[in-house]
Amino acid sequence: MKFADPKNDIAFKKIFGDENHKEVLISFLNAVLDFQGEQTIIDVELANPYQVPKIEALKETILDIKATNQKQEHFIVEMQKKDLGDFTKRSLYYTAKAYVNQLDAGKNYHKLKKVYFIGLLNFTMFESGSCISRHLILNQETNTQDLDDFEFCFIELPKFSTPLGELNTLLDKWLYFIKNAASLEMVPKEFTGNSALEQAFDSAQMYNWNREEMDVYDYMHLKAWDEVNAIDTAVKKAKKQGIEQGIEQGIEQGIEQGIAQGIEQEKIETAINAIKQGLDNQVISVIAGLSPEEIEIHIWKRMCLTTIIFLLQMKS
Repeated sequence: MKFADPKNDIAFKKIFGDENHKEVLISFLNAVLDFQGEQTIIDVELANPYQVPKIEALKETILDIKATNQKQEHFIVEMQKKDLGDFTKRSLYYTAKAYVNQLDAGKNYHKLKKVYFIGLLNFTMFESGSCISRHLILNQETNTQDLDDFEFCFIELPKFSTPLGELNTLLDKWLYFIKNAASLEMVPKEFTGNSALEQAFDSAQMYNWNREEMDVYDYMHLKAWDEVNAIDTAVKKAKKQGIEQGIEQGIEQGIEQGIAQGIEQEKIETAINAIKQGLDNQVISVIAGLSPEEIEIHIWKRMCLTTIIFLLQMKS
């Protein structure tokens, strides 16, 4: 038994965006947002329900959802596999767009409903150790949520590490399914007895898929690997180029430093020989190309060295 990877674009939409199996998405949303009582979602209307896409028309994996509860709220769900940067701005953009699109020209603002953004990320984005972070607009002074029409929930899958035997909540099971389904060979007993989870596994079973779905799935899988390999290759080339440039610069700097040290040593030797001959410092300065101060330093160093050698000889 082979299960598709729910993180794959077409697999995610097939599992969570199928209008014939709305209970899967309803269960997932209620678990993620911890909806209970009057907040509980009982039905969903998908603005972009699952259809087998043409490869040339593939777009990002986003579910635009109008959910039915007592508040008639709106939800955006996005599965993002790669960190392309600025994902927080992207989430703000889609949330604001969904909010604005609710209102036709001439209608009153009070008809606008709250929008939730749920981002499933296959990478880490925040410093927090928790795999789930919720973001609200709060009053800085009172810490109250006076502007409550936007709410963001980010799920960082790499931070979810709960083992199969310790899945205590429905949310734990959904996250385990999304992260690990592709590596499972059968439906774990921990998932039996819940119709939504069982349906999710059934939708993920690839022997139920048609040829067109398989082709798109394989294309997206290979595309993801190609992107990873392209990044790795670019990094390796950059490292190699950096090392080569570093070696070349190091050689050039070494040569320059060696030449400079050789010239300096030659000046010092010339000055020392002139000192031995008892020449005046001004004369030595001209001959050796050293300042009178530098000559004094070398004379002092030589005197110290001569004294040390003399003392050592006396001891022996």
